[in-house]
Amino acid sequence: MSRDHAVHEPNAVLDWRSSSRRAALIAGLLFIVADVAGFAGDALLRSFSGPDYLTQLYAHGGLAAAGVLAKVIGALACAGIAVAMYQVLKRASAGMALGSVVFRTLEATFYLIGAMSLLALLRLSGQFAVAGVADRASLQAIGDALLSLRTYAASLLGVFAFCVGGFLYNLLFFRARLLPRWLSGFGMIATLALTAACLLSLFSGNRITSYIPLAFPIFVQELVLAGWLIAKGFDTSAIAAEPVVRVVDLPYAAVPSVAADAS
Repeated sequence: MSRDHAVHEPNAVLDWRSSSRRAALIAGLLFIVADVAGFAGDALLRSFSGPDYLTQLYAHGGLAAAGVLAKVIGALACAGIAVAMYQVLKRASAGMALGSVVFRTLEATFYLIGAMSLLALLRLSGQFAVAGVADRASLQAIGDALLSLRTYAASLLGVFAFCVGGFLYNLLFFRARLLPRWLSGFGMIATLALTAACLLSLFSGNRITSYIPLAFPIFVQELVLAGWLIAKGFDTSAIAAEPVVRVVDLPYAAVPSVAADAS
């Protein structure tokens, strides 16, 4: 007769450090992909914000489609960042690690909604181009509604979700000393500044891009963070010091003595 019992596995510590290094490398690369894709998408779509945006979309549909593709890639990378770091962060706090995944996934969802609204606008622009004068007013109203959906879904809700998720994992970095505290502390301050930009945009009616001084710090922090994760990875000395165990079968008689030692 036997019963499961946990014993220390020294080799598992090395496996854990190897997996945490791999997670840091993936997360660092995804930070770069998310930033590059996001800025590329913004650059490609910037010319479609004027009053004649439907006409411009129809005339430059390929450019707009490339911008949408860049936005989709960036959105998926945003969700992937928190997922890649989850196995490391959950050792410091499973609840906060899961929260960072949830909010960065919500961020990606809002960005994808914004991208889908742009695809709908592309289709609408074709109808607008061939419509008569009487129908153009209603099509323009639909287009304005889709544009507002993109503005509020991607520019406000998505960024706000990023702020919550980003603050959570920077707080975990800080508490568990996974990264230098100056870097994670800067990240927390930068996400709070971006949150302030979101609130100002919400109540003023201005676009969030109007508050560049509040948004720029998080851009700098993410670039430094990405480079640090790729070059050095996480400092897992504090959380790796916790016993790493695996389950094996031991004789039932051995369980009481080992359990007493554990207590």
